[in-house]
Amino acid sequence: MGINLLPSKGKICNFDCIYCECGWNKDGRSDQTLPSASDVKKALEKKLSECSKAGIPIDSITFSGDGEPTLNPEFSEIIRDTIELRGLYYPKSLISVLSNATMINKEEVFEALKLVDNPILKLDAPSDELTARINQPQGDYHVADIIEGLARFNGNFVLQTMFLRSSGFDSSSPEVLGPWMDIVRKLRPREIMVYTIDRPAPAEGLQKFTEEQMRSFVKPLIDEGFKIQIKA
Repeated sequence: MGINLLPSKGKICNFDCIYCECGWNKDGRSDQTLPSASDVKKALEKKLSECSKAGIPIDSITFSGDGEPTLNPEFSEIIRDTIELRGLYYPKSLISVLSNATMINKEEVFEALKLVDNPILKLDAPSDELTARINQPQGDYHVADIIEGLARFNGNFVLQTMFLRSSGFDSSSPEVLGPWMDIVRKLRPREIMVYTIDRPAPAEGLQKFTEEQMRSFVKPLIDEGFKIQIKA
């Protein structure tokens, strides 16, 4: 079950990734209305109740949506409400959050993410310069700050990284791959998700990698015992 904490007809994100399936930020500003915690709780309880009565299995309740879910100012309250409702209707289901990790140094966001089963946190590039090429952060962003915030999870998170090639960025190049693997070794996440583009992207000329290629890129980490999920 997916939950969008952002506008239903727009996009709000502090990244403007060249590969984003939601398109460029500038093209998604027609709707800036964010759902409140009470709205989300009411809608979620209704849906979980209906699914439970119908015998529909739900293995995961996942927050993603059209942009960055942790930008919703009531994110922390929403997570706590979701945990409560999960316990009532689907106690065996997992709660996951797909995030670009930009808000993890905000204490209430960090604490909320620690409560979910799967905090899936993005790091596509190992430096500010390279991040600017692929993620185009909107505002102040420093990889060092993100690494510091991720370290506070003590490895209990899932690291998600996009692998692709463009005219200005290549995930397989030594300047990207080597330092990225060093960050992985430092943070030691419990799992790593490596994936590539599989939907239309706003930037032109992007090239995806095959599963075999990505497996060869991360083989040193696999050999070191890291759990890596690869999806082409």
